[in-house]
Amino acid sequence: MPERRPGRRVVITGLGAVSSVGIGVADFTAAIRAGASGISPIRSFDTTGFPYVRGGEVHDFEPRDILRAIRPEQWGRSALLAAAASRLAVEDAALDPGLLSRSRAGSVMGTTSGESAVLQDLSEQWVGDGLKSIDPGLVAQLPAGRIAAAVNSELGLTGDALTIPTACSASNYALGHAFDLVRSGEADLMLAGGADAVNRLTHAGFYQLGAMAEEVPRPFDTHREGILAGEGGAALLLEPLDHALARGARIYAEVLGSWANCDAHHMVHPDSASIAQCIRDAHAAAGVTPDQIDYVCAHGTGTPTNDATEVQAVREVFGDRLPPVSSIKSMIGHTMGAASGFGAVICCKAIEEGFLPPTANVVEVDPALGPGLDPVPGTAREARVDIVQNHGFAFGGNNVITILGRVS
Repeated sequence: MPERRPGRRVVITGLGAVSSVGIGVADFTAAIRAGASGISPIRSFDTTGFPYVRGGEVHDFEPRDILRAIRPEQWGRSALLAAAASRLAVEDAALDPGLLSRSRAGSVMGTTSGESAVLQDLSEQWVGDGLKSIDPGLVAQLPAGRIAAAVNSELGLTGDALTIPTACSASNYALGHAFDLVRSGEADLMLAGGADAVNRLTHAGFYQLGAMAEEVPRPFDTHREGILAGEGGAALLLEPLDHALARGARIYAEVLGSWANCDAHHMVHPDSASIAQCIRDAHAAAGVTPDQIDYVCAHGTGTPTNDATEVQAVREVFGDRLPPVSSIKSMIGHTMGAASGFGAVICCKAIEEGFLPPTANVVEVDPALGPGLDPVPGTAREARVDIVQNHGFAFGGNNVITILGRVS
């Protein structure tokens, strides 16, 4: 078993998900296990002129059904997704909201595009009718820092409200920072995760990069083309193990360790050597060895370059013994700053329920990725899962690996 690092042991006791395949952790997990697709034609902006018009939008999200404190009309979509996921995580943890608000508690939320859906609306107003036509209320919603602020406002938290904008690895950064705060005793309870909304800017950017798929993302498949942008909010409640045991909480997993590095090797091209080093450092921080890892929740974007680089990095660390490596982006799309948050949520459920999350849409595993790669194609597979490795990578070489394990 892993050797414990100094400080309090930190566990995850609440999970919240607002995704294109389900709202609430139960529906989200059931859909992922079934290999269900949340990809559909985009509705949130006019896709006229775009050859590719699909994404992972959350069509049935009504903030008023979940939120109790903040007024939805005062917040951007990313903030609402984060606040709703966090409210769901607290409810899932069966934690007294009054106790939470009286504790040294806060939130750390990751994002890629901040409130780009709000910026999209403002830009359309400006272009359409001039600068004086823009809505001051929308301007107030624009700062990315309001994503974590919405969580604190919704839950009455008085601790940190930190938004981390390290793009597609941001939720893992958030989870690692929240872990450090609770482990060190600087905080008693923390919400960690991320949120992003589908928007024209992100869609156009990835299309122009040549990194977008036309119909569905198919990570690790021979005919993979690229990503499809998704959206959603993911949140996890972290608390000390002794506190969770004292209140009789359901414990999903323990945060064993986390590690981040930034190679700055290339603006968009990932670097296998630095990813491999990040994995090694995360193992050391968690006190585990490669042979103890039962499952890798991959970044797995479905671009030819990312998948090849990621698998190469995993091989550098694990050698010939590869654990199953799958990508839930095949179902919900690339949810940007929320991506590794959703990964952490499904890792917790994999440990609790005993399954390997699948990679949907795989017809033929790319032989160029090498022998022995098991992306768990199609639907979930029953398995005992004790220790998992959750990946988050971002442009600029921002790499974060988080290790979660069964409490023992």
